[in-house]
Amino acid sequence: MELTNYMEGVVTSYVDEVIAGEDDFCDCPRCRLDVIAIALNDVKPKYVVTTKGLAYARMGELQAQFKADTIVAVTRAMRIVKAHPRHED
Repeated sequence: MELTNYMEGVVTSYVDEVIAGEDDFCDCPRCRLDVIAIALNDVKPKYVVTTKGLAYARMGELQAQFKADTIVAVTRAMRIVKAHPRHED
């Protein structure tokens, strides 16, 4: 068994999706991880330990509001990172 924050995978997949639609966003590893970290701080964590817990968390992801809230957090995080990138040029 392993303790996992289910939201890490969800946010990461949405970051990949949103970055793909942004032509002028730097997708270097540092900027990408900064977006993930900021977005994860804005969403409620969902920790799971068992496969039953994972299935329950996945059911919640089917809700439209869940996806909307997560994408809003990712978009907000991207705006912050874009305005203040911390990578080296």
